[in-house]
Amino acid sequence: MTTGDYRPLYPVTEPFDRGWLEVGEGHRILVRQFGRIDGLPAVLVHGGPGSGHSQLLPRFLDPARYRIICPDQRGSGLSEPRGGVDHNDTDRLVADLRQVRRHLGIDRWLVFGGSWGATLGLCHAADEPQAVTGLLLRGSFLARAEDIDWFFQGARAVRPRHWALFAATAPAAWRDNLLGWYGPAILQGDAATALQAARSWWQWELALTRPADEDRQAPAPAPAGPGPSPAPPSSGDEAGRALVDRYRIQAHYLLHGCWLAPPRDLLARCATLPRVATLVVHGDDDVICRPEGAELLMGHLPDGSRFERVEGAGHDPTHRAITDLMVRATDAFARAGRFD
Repeated sequence: MTTGDYRPLYPVTEPFDRGWLEVGEGHRILVRQFGRIDGLPAVLVHGGPGSGHSQLLPRFLDPARYRIICPDQRGSGLSEPRGGVDHNDTDRLVADLRQVRRHLGIDRWLVFGGSWGATLGLCHAADEPQAVTGLLLRGSFLARAEDIDWFFQGARAVRPRHWALFAATAPAAWRDNLLGWYGPAILQGDAATALQAARSWWQWELALTRPADEDRQAPAPAPAGPGPSPAPPSSGDEAGRALVDRYRIQAHYLLHGCWLAPPRDLLARCATLPRVATLVVHGDDDVICRPEGAELLMGHLPDGSRFERVEGAGHDPTHRAITDLMVRATDAFARAGRFD
């Protein structure tokens, strides 16, 4: 395959509809719709937890063919209260997706999600299998204790220099339990402590998203979209407050194991998934959500589900081979209801 053979993302478009949905318990979520009102419905489940939607995700789908629904999850993106952790857990996010679908009068839709978005998308499909026409999942996160521990502790083996900087933000006594320090620092610390912790967490996440190069002198460009922003926020500005709120949600979820402990863990929930077109895409160099997790997930998906392991790709959704594969998949699904 030559460079010219790669399919690009679709152009940035403006939403044709933007509105609030009151989901109860003091939360309201923002729902944006792109494409065309009479298009094939698809719900885009953003990552994080806490990231919110960006201009990137709708660009994987043809706006001339799809009705693209982009809800910001509770406390995330532009939903209110931003950073709100009260009455905010996985089952409530699943219930919110149910509300969004019914509010918009949609019977069935394609579920598209990456990283945490894949996790929540699977939970939604298991909750309402009759509402799902297909599943397109990238960089799947299983949310097991070992997956969370890998991010904070185990990944030091692949990014030792960056991990040392990440660990240095925490007191020495917490170096073997970084989530135990970072979570409360962001959720309960004063403004300066929370911002320092959020910035350090963001920089560690960015280091894991980039290609491995411990000798790099100049920083690599950050991935576009729902991943870490390329510009570090300053103390007291809106970008800084937004970053803290984003990691408030993520810390809240990870400290609670994303409410996906056995017996209601993600793999157990897969038992009720619908037998629909399912494609799992995973970069073989993904060090945030390791490929072994996606391979394990495949053993719990319905027969006929497909797995595409992308050579040389990491967790970055804008890697050209990932983009090419997923754009071709959504085009194929719009034509024939399949991803091949």
